[in-house]
Amino acid sequence: MIIEKKSTGRWQLGLLLTCALSFSSLWAQSGSDAAKSTSTTDAPSAASSQMQSAAPGIQTDDDTYVIGNDDILAVNVWKEAEISRSVPVRSDGKISLPLVGEVQAGGKTPKALKAEITEKLKSYISEPEVTVIVQEMRSKKFNILGQVGRPGSYPITNSMTVLDGIALAGGFRDFAKKKSIYVLRRKPDGSQQRLPFNYKEVIAGKNADQNVKLEPGDTVVIP
Repeated sequence: MIIEKKSTGRWQLGLLLTCALSFSSLWAQSGSDAAKSTSTTDAPSAASSQMQSAAPGIQTDDDTYVIGNDDILAVNVWKEAEISRSVPVRSDGKISLPLVGEVQAGGKTPKALKAEITEKLKSYISEPEVTVIVQEMRSKKFNILGQVGRPGSYPITNSMTVLDGIALAGGFRDFAKKKSIYVLRRKPDGSQQRLPFNYKEVIAGKNADQNVKLEPGDTVVIP
């Protein structure tokens, strides 16, 4: 009888230890799953926050950039998803929006366009909050002609120079006269200005001021 009681006691002790280990394992797994769930939930929120904080293009309160034809505008009205959208500026300089109808965007700054859209929406929405962002500046272009790989018209990005324009157009062809390049620029009075550009000198570090910043309407000529 004594031997039987000892055997029974050992069996019961083993069962208790097994239950304790199983519970501990389940608790640890539950904590791990909760941590993963929290991490997964937080990740999209962080990514969303980063996307919202990154606002590319010319901002809504800019009063220097003048919107032109072919520019792409992002017009957002807070809590009004059906009105908010990206719209191109048409060849007549106008854009179309729900409730607002047609609005003249060309020739205005983002700040001025925002004010006009806000005023038109007041007939339909109480205290509308509008933002206007120039997503793509397609109206600001330059031309490049002559002995380059891809002559044509190209959009101007920030601080684009003559060298940048040549690279964008595919570089020189075999018989390009690299010392005789020039930029044709229209002056405010309507006359044309000719700006010389000697590629050989510029890449050698001489007369670097010839590598001017391109302006809308410039034509780079590669003889």
